[in-house]
Amino acid sequence: MDLSPQTSNDISFDDFKKQILDDYKIAVLSRTCSLMGRKEVLTGKAKFGIFGDGKELPQLAMARSFKNGDFRSGYYRDQTFMMALGLLHPKDLFHALYATTDIEKEPMSAGRQMVGHFLTYSLNEDGSWRDLTEQKNSSADISCTAGQMPRLLGLAQASKMYRSLKNVDASKFSKYGNEVAWGTIGNASTSEGMFLETVNAGGVLQVPMVISIWDDDYGISVPPEYHATKEDISEMLSGFQRTEDQNGYEMFKVKGWDYTALMHAYENASDIAREEHVPVIIHVTELTQPQGHSSSGSHERYKSQERLQWEKENDCNKKFREWILETGITTEEELKSIEKLISKEVRSAKKEAWAEYLAPHKALKKTLTNLLDKVAAKSQNKNFITKLKNDLIAIEEPIKKEMAVSARKAIRYLVGEDFQEKNDLLEWTNTFLVDTQPLYSKNLYSETPNRATNIPEVKPVYLENPEKVDGRIIIRDNFDKLFEKYPNTLIFGEDTGAIGDVNQGLEGLQKKYGKLRVSDTGIRETSIVGQGTGMALRGLRPIAEIQYLDYIFYALATLTDDVACLRYRTFGKQKVPLIVRTRGHRLEGIWHSGSPMGALIHALRGMYILSPRNMTQAAGFYNTLLKSDEPALVIESLNGYRLKEDRPTNLGELCTPIGVVETIMEGKDITLVSYGSTLRIVIQAVDELKEFGIDAEVIDAQTLLPFDIRHDTLKSVQKTNRLLVIDEDVPGGCSAYILNEILEKQGAYQFLDSAPETLSAKAHRPAYGTDGDYFSKPNSEDVFERVYAIMHESNPDNFPRLR
Repeated sequence: MDLSPQTSNDISFDDFKKQILDDYKIAVLSRTCSLMGRKEVLTGKAKFGIFGDGKELPQLAMARSFKNGDFRSGYYRDQTFMMALGLLHPKDLFHALYATTDIEKEPMSAGRQMVGHFLTYSLNEDGSWRDLTEQKNSSADISCTAGQMPRLLGLAQASKMYRSLKNVDASKFSKYGNEVAWGTIGNASTSEGMFLETVNAGGVLQVPMVISIWDDDYGISVPPEYHATKEDISEMLSGFQRTEDQNGYEMFKVKGWDYTALMHAYENASDIAREEHVPVIIHVTELTQPQGHSSSGSHERYKSQERLQWEKENDCNKKFREWILETGITTEEELKSIEKLISKEVRSAKKEAWAEYLAPHKALKKTLTNLLDKVAAKSQNKNFITKLKNDLIAIEEPIKKEMAVSARKAIRYLVGEDFQEKNDLLEWTNTFLVDTQPLYSKNLYSETPNRATNIPEVKPVYLENPEKVDGRIIIRDNFDKLFEKYPNTLIFGEDTGAIGDVNQGLEGLQKKYGKLRVSDTGIRETSIVGQGTGMALRGLRPIAEIQYLDYIFYALATLTDDVACLRYRTFGKQKVPLIVRTRGHRLEGIWHSGSPMGALIHALRGMYILSPRNMTQAAGFYNTLLKSDEPALVIESLNGYRLKEDRPTNLGELCTPIGVVETIMEGKDITLVSYGSTLRIVIQAVDELKEFGIDAEVIDAQTLLPFDIRHDTLKSVQKTNRLLVIDEDVPGGCSAYILNEILEKQGAYQFLDSAPETLSAKAHRPAYGTDGDYFSKPNSEDVFERVYAIMHESNPDNFPRLR
């Protein structure tokens, strides 16, 4: 048997033996962590466990070919890979199981994600980029199996861009585009649309990515015949294989317990992807899952006795051990010694992690029980408070929740009492809650000085007699300035390149800046957003274009599961400054007039959602965003491209502020809040209301996430004492969100003389045609009559009933 691991450099037998034994140690270490981790869940110390047992050998092979600058986009089975690179240690894994909120002890997410979700740090403490070429990188995992695929495409495409683009500072991000993006996925999840769409796009783009398919025959309890038309994923994907005259994938199929074959496959895959920029698929078969899918159930329930026996015999660690002994690399005694030491190491790590997790909780418990004891001694409700104290003392392994519950319930028994010990308890409780909440809430948005809401406004500058141009000209010429100013900015989407987008907002820019920076894509929204996500993770400034807002739902899973929550779930250790450009509102028909703002606002917390009323505002938003480093969705008004606007002289420089509303008409009788295309209808109605003696103030929300951080709407309501929010979302959608922001968050309810109201579209999608628009969405007459009715209710003599 050929014993060579087939690495690129010849090594001595001693070095070879050390490599084999080092790999064996990692395989055993990882397996031992998996086994002990499951036990921790079953004892109740952890809520849930999911591990990488059965996948150890192929991950060791992948780690051997993974180089500095490379990126991983994987899923929650990859713990062996992370351990092999020295990026995950046993104690880290147990802290993740226990959900330790100290980022120093639980470096993957500070307890925000379940065990098995891995990342590396891309940012310095100040939010600036680290040198990603000098470290091995892992993008932050998500639980959705196949959700890692879209970003993989962009991570790989970044190498292609850095190899091809000129005048881009790649010093921290790439060395001549030689980096490979490594993706991993389970065989069952290859049936997901995200996987298939990404594979197709990767073949079209010819980007350096290597996809490993861990094939253990099952998707939780479901065998392969229920997952795919052809149970063998290699056979199913064979049409993607490259030929002499057609681009495609290089494809390998290898058994997951065959160490030398795995080393061959991964080194070859690395060379092909790295040097030729050809994507590769490695189908790793005959893998096992010794503990079943997760700690939530046993695989004995759904696997036959024959299958279970086969898995025991073909376990990759067992086969690796047998191969080591058969080839004489070492002895049974040495392997047993290694296994014993590793078992001791993992038990020690588990014990230390649990002690470190409990230590701050026990200190808090001690302080709180002392406070409760002192309070009970002076309170008329001594018995109730003493019981709370004793119940807390009885909890040997306390968590933060139990401290919060005990303290807050004790305070209920102190209502109406006044003594210093009560004040001490109140102060402790308030401080505890204020200090603890950020451990679970901070870093949803950037907390660095250059966050988008800190970028100062730069107003448009106009000539004395400004030129009137179509809105599309303003947005086009602003993009021209930005592409010139920022060489790492690029835009791509359906019809984005050759024709300059469907509304000619990019007219002529592909010819000027080339097909790499202004490019067309296929009809595939999920992977378009994935391209942007991955490239943004590697220092580029992509603008991913979704042709119409209605089609963003095809990419919503990637936006909500990956982009919007990335900064949050990495505790601020990674960022994804992706801009998604689209257009919506008021055109024609069910799928070309989209205003699903409520759905997006609630799904995309962590992104900015910007809805400019015209193209000058939109241009300003793009300029603001490119001065910051946060993700955003910009929704241009679909019917605004041909409307005339004054042309500013400072395109590329003007900045629309984020989180700030704009008062566009002053008034004293009622405050009207709207955004986007609906504002033109509101303004028309306001002009007509003036004829009836009603003086309305109109506020453009502009930014929906966040809304009005300066509380300027409150100031308006303090003046007018009446409020109507108008939009074209469904009832209870964005208008209800805005109303909540104004009334509850800003406290405007106390200044109202009339009930606050919303005016929205009907509960269905808009019907086709001019009449369909008129009867589906708010129109000028609706606005007029609703405002008039509010004024009638307050002053029926001056404003008699209309109808």
